[in-house]
Amino acid sequence: MSDVVVFHSVLGLRPVELGFADRLRAAGHAVTTPDLYDGRTAPDIEAGFALKDAVGWENITRRARGAVRDLPPATVLVGVSMGAGVVETVLPHRPATAGVLLLHALGNLPAAARPGLPVEVHVADPDPIAPPAQVAAWRAATARVGADARVHTYPGIGHFYTDPDGPDHDEAAAERTWERVLEFLRRTEPGSA
Repeated sequence: MSDVVVFHSVLGLRPVELGFADRLRAAGHAVTTPDLYDGRTAPDIEAGFALKDAVGWENITRRARGAVRDLPPATVLVGVSMGAGVVETVLPHRPATAGVLLLHALGNLPAAARPGLPVEVHVADPDPIAPPAQVAAWRAATARVGADARVHTYPGIGHFYTDPDGPDHDEAAAERTWERVLEFLRRTEPGSA
């Protein structure tokens, strides 16, 4: 079993993140889903960015750091789209993080990330939020840091393909992603190395 924290997308904490957390709990993991927008959600990406700006990045990241304060040091950090940026701000304060999982976006790893840190990315191909050139640059940067990074791309689908309520949903790609996520968590469980 792994301890996992899931940081939501720019749209807020919605059924897609809560359903993801339920799937992880059903597999035996302990999952925390902090609400960084304090109960507010947005119906589309434009409204999501407006909501993010209204809440303020400083408040979002302060809430995220508070949400992980009492979690075990080896908690796996998961970022869903905007949540990847949240992971980027939380990770430097959690050197014992067991793994980093990024869905629908990229997040930079700190230069001081421990060598061999398991990191997995799942993005559409091409994805306007994580275009192929950025994915290639991200791969090179994580290699320089020494992370054990894997990138899974899903061709010909939309950005937020795991959201069953969204226009980009692709059931087959979403299922493949969840299978890979569960495998990633098996690899990052305490004592699995």
